[in-house]
Amino acid sequence: MKSESVEMTFDTIIHNGTLLTLDADMRTLPAGWIGIREGRIAAIEPTCQAPPPEAPLRIDAAGGIVMPGLVNIHTHLPMTLFRGLADDLPLMTWLNEHIFPAEARFIEPEAVHWGTRLACAELLLGGTTCCCGGYFHEDAVAEAVAETGLRAVLGQGVIDFPAPGVPDPAQNVAHARAYVQKWRERSALIQPAIFCHAPYTCGDTTLTAAKRAANELGVLFQVHAAETRFERDQSVADKGLSPIARLAQLGILDARTLLAHCVWLDEADIDRMAGAGCGVAHCPESNMKLASGIAPVPRMRARGISVGLGTDGCASNNDLDLFGEIATAAKLHKVAGSDPTVLDAASALRMATIEGARAIGLENRIGSLEVGKQADIIVMDTQAPHLTPMYHPASHIVYAASGADVRHVLVDGRLLVRDRQLTDMDINAVMAQVNRIARDIRETQAG
Repeated sequence: MKSESVEMTFDTIIHNGTLLTLDADMRTLPAGWIGIREGRIAAIEPTCQAPPPEAPLRIDAAGGIVMPGLVNIHTHLPMTLFRGLADDLPLMTWLNEHIFPAEARFIEPEAVHWGTRLACAELLLGGTTCCCGGYFHEDAVAEAVAETGLRAVLGQGVIDFPAPGVPDPAQNVAHARAYVQKWRERSALIQPAIFCHAPYTCGDTTLTAAKRAANELGVLFQVHAAETRFERDQSVADKGLSPIARLAQLGILDARTLLAHCVWLDEADIDRMAGAGCGVAHCPESNMKLASGIAPVPRMRARGISVGLGTDGCASNNDLDLFGEIATAAKLHKVAGSDPTVLDAASALRMATIEGARAIGLENRIGSLEVGKQADIIVMDTQAPHLTPMYHPASHIVYAASGADVRHVLVDGRLLVRDRQLTDMDINAVMAQVNRIARDIRETQAG
């Protein structure tokens, strides 16, 4: 990690903190500083080698931890509107009897806009600087995300029945293609994608057409896969194949495919995924809450599969705090495997940063503190009883910290959270709008 000349000028300096780089060597610099220029990391230096120079914006980390922003690789942003709407239910009951009907009635561009804005606020305040996911009316989602400054990979949802914004299922892939074409060059922070809901809601024709469109447009293809035992059993009964085997047979699996959940896998499935080079989004809290099961993350990682972390949507988690997801993942796999050494703190933290970035094809731009990468950086306040004393910064982050400990957040070098306050969003106005929409949803549910 070679810095540019420290004689150069910087737009922003972050100093007086422990730098947790998450680079290939997992370097920790106890008292380093970072220089940012034109949205990128231009210098990383130990203070003992060179004192931090002057800059228009100086951020004092106050002895805290400076680290790459978190990367949440599976969520559905507008579903903040349904937070707590239908809890403690099996996945299929939750979807078919509550979520799908609510979406059909309430998901329209204005509601999507406000639900997305609320999600972005929650993500930024909790230290997430990049998210990946998909939904319906994704054009409205992308517009709202772009207004907040968050980095995102956003997929237009594709499903084989009438959906919000696409009443004719025959137009689902064409609609997704038009969305991608609109957003491909529109924003440096927004990368469009295509998101087929799942193999059980999309037929072979739709899956292959959507993947073909994603390949032709050069964007990420996302799909829920092997989330529940019911899904696996139904796939085997109907197709004679596991969900992963079916996707492989259709030519869906490759390095530009992100599979969400992947709970019910056998060794042949893992072999197929490893050979194809696809990424996986692990969502432990959503899988636990819906009793879907425990994904075989250690086995996938042992085969070289890039596994990142996601919160899933707020209707099934019910928050977007990726710090909670990191701690849950690290502990869940220890107890599941009866082995306290499984998924150690450094590995869990990498899943929420550089490994998540790799799973969505952004590892060369974000996910670690390295010269030349985008300045997506967070500063953690460690001056608190639950974070005192600190011996090992990585384990501190995984086992003791939460999103509430995030003090400053930068995306692309732009300071979006300062002293735990959003710099460019009226969060009270956003919450007021979401509560207005929630009143209508509540009245409908009551009726």
